[in-house]
Amino acid sequence: MTQPQMKVLLESDWAAGSLVDDVRRGLSQHPRTLPPRWLYDDHGSALFDEITRLPEYYPFLAERSILEQHAAEIVTASGATTLVELGSGTSEKTRLLLDAFTAEGQLTRFAPVDVSEGTLREAADQIAAAYPGLEVVGVVGDFTLHLAHLPKGGRRMVAFLGGTIGNLYLEERKAFLGALADLLEPGDSLLLGTDLVKSADRLVAAYDDSAGVTEAFIRNSLTVVNRELGADFDQASFSYVPFWDPHMERIDMRLRSEVPQRVTIPGADVVLDLAVGEELRMEISTKFRVSRIAAELEAAGLAVARVWTDDPGDFALTLAVKG
Repeated sequence: MTQPQMKVLLESDWAAGSLVDDVRRGLSQHPRTLPPRWLYDDHGSALFDEITRLPEYYPFLAERSILEQHAAEIVTASGATTLVELGSGTSEKTRLLLDAFTAEGQLTRFAPVDVSEGTLREAADQIAAAYPGLEVVGVVGDFTLHLAHLPKGGRRMVAFLGGTIGNLYLEERKAFLGALADLLEPGDSLLLGTDLVKSADRLVAAYDDSAGVTEAFIRNSLTVVNRELGADFDQASFSYVPFWDPHMERIDMRLRSEVPQRVTIPGADVVLDLAVGEELRMEISTKFRVSRIAAELEAAGLAVARVWTDDPGDFALTLAVKG
């Protein structure tokens, strides 16, 4: 087995400084906002893994079914010799692509990118053991900050799966896709996973499951701020409010203050006065139409080559190529 390499781009104290900046900036605007990355401490990551197994949460299985049916076509269409995965986590679904690449014998390098060094090291070790001879280069970094450090050379396919692109606001998506396109070489490609627009009832149910796991996941962000910055958010004083925004075509997940309250956040030197009914936006999940995906990719300089959907048409994988 070839030992995986690890490139660490985040300093050990990056999270503390970033959290302070995000709290000061996000909670001073309206609606007050906390970026979704603070949902994913160890407990939050475990909750999200549980969410992907819930009967109401279809995106995980829908995307997996596309990969099960079409991984070989994706591999052939990309012609890639290097696979880069953004926000890789455990790379569970990506192994379907790695299996297809292995069958074709064309892949020489896999580069997973994630902010969690522990998760990344464990996944990289497992993949290196499962695919002998494959060069594994893990990158501990934030894909919104460290695109310039992606491995170079060969023909690359960047996989951005799970519908994570939908957690970015429109201007953030434009900036991200534009920056990625600028860094890709002609012939390189992006494999983008996107959740598709469907009935509002089904969408809301996917983010308001009967077991309350998604609510616990969203509330976990307040737990993180309490723990890391000494804040005194009282979970019992907030209700969970997920709703469908038909104008922006996205699910908006918020926590609503049920009483007038003052929250102190000593670690960020912030005092927050919340009125009854005032909301904290914790995460968005934009849903797409295939035409909208193509328009956003083409605006960034990426040409759509192929689109695959699952049989019910719930989810899409789009391969876009840098010309």
